[in-house]
Formats: sequence, structure tokens, C-alpha cells
Amino acid sequence: MLHNIMLLTLAPALLYQGKRVRATTPRLPEASGPRAGQAGKGPSLHLLILGDSAAAGVGAKDQSIALSGQLVDRLSQHYQVHWTLEALTGRKVADYLPPPDATTETAASRLPSCDADIVVVSLGVNDVTSKCSVSGWLKQVDRLIAGINQQYAPDRILFTAVPPMERFPVLPQPLRRYLGERARAFNMGLARRVGGYPNVDLIGVQFENGPDVMATDGFHPGPGGYRMWAETLAAHIGPPA
Repeated sequence: MLHNIMLLTLAPALLYQGKRVRATTPRLPEASGPRAGQAGKGPSLHLLILGDSAAAGVGAKDQSIALSGQLVDRLSQHYQVHWTLEALTGRKVADYLPPPDATTETAASRLPSCDADIVVVSLGVNDVTSKCSVSGWLKQVDRLIAGINQQYAPDRILFTAVPPMERFPVLPQPLRRYLGERARAFNMGLARRVGGYPNVDLIGVQFENGPDVMATDGFHPGPGGYRMWAETLAAHIGPPA
């Protein structure tokens, strides 16, 4: 894969740029506000949003204009939404898996205790920027899906594709291209993997660079990006049958 070739040939430059980006990029806080609640009238829908800093609303001041608030606002027009947000900056897929020495998946699950008809997953960016291989990551994804299905038996699991990191303004070249190629490889593997599950869909969101879409750190969505993401997910979930 191209990203592996780039790593071999450009490792010193990529390492330097990665350290510099981490040192100079402003660290925005997670969005404030409640992380669980109920809204709307109609058929009951239990929603769980699981993930990383983007799911946690970094780039938005309040959860009402982050992913959770904007998605719940749209779904509550058709459903009585019981929602839970479980997200933290830096989270990877492995952070929601039981430790290797666990005797059963359920006994040491790191998933939240709640009901979930729809599970939205926002994970992958921190795995892309780590040393995790694509194949190793996909094995973790399999375990995560198995854990979600076992704990919640949801109607749908909506896995958000890793965003196009080659468009992140904060990243310099060649680091931007390297991470973009690596994100593309993760998404290609993820698309093949989720196709084997009857209740899992891969949701792609096309973010365009701009002050109304990206956060000031050039790495996370801003309120406009969260709006696009929420609209895409709400359209996929749809109104009651």
C-alpha cells in the first residue's frame, strides 16, 4: 500500500512533522452539556453515540451544536429519543474492547450500560495516527461489533468512515498525504468488513474545508461539520416505518 511505501521513504520527515503538529496545534476542549437525555414524541428510539473527540464534540462549544445535539434534534422530530453519548478524546477501537485476559466479553465489557436500538460509532482517526496495522485494526473492529451486538442487540450499527485526513488544514505535506492514504486504506478494509454484517452500515461524510465546517484547530469538525454529519446519519436512520 502507498502509505507503507511513504513510511519507509519519508519516516524521518513524517516523525518530525507529527511531533511538531502535536506540539503546536491548539487543544480544544470537548463540548460542554449533558451526555444523556430524552427528547421528542413518537415511537421510542434508544440511541448510543460511541467514540472519540469528534463524537465528544471537540470543535463545538456545547453539545447542542455538536453531533449528539444536532442528531437528536433531527431524530426527535419523528421519535421519542432516549440518547446516550459515551466518548472521550483520544479513544481508539481497543478502548472499548475487554482486556485480553477477560474470561468473557460481557464480564469485562467497556461499553456503557444502556439500551441501544441505534449505535453510532465514531472511531478510527486515533488508530490511523497510531502504529496499528490495518489488519490488526480490522480484527479489533470485529471484536467491537461482536461486543455491541452481544450487549445491545441493536437494529443498526452505523460506523462513520474515517474522515479524509488529506483535507485537514493543520497537517503539512507530506504528513497530510501519508495520513490521507492511511485513512483511505482503513476505510477500504472497513467497507469490506462491515459488508459481512447484516446490521452494520458504513456512513461516509464529505467534509469540505472552510471556517463554517472545520474547527479552529484544523483537525476537528466545527458546528457546520457536525450539522452535515448529523444530517447524513438522520437521513440514513429515517422516520418510523
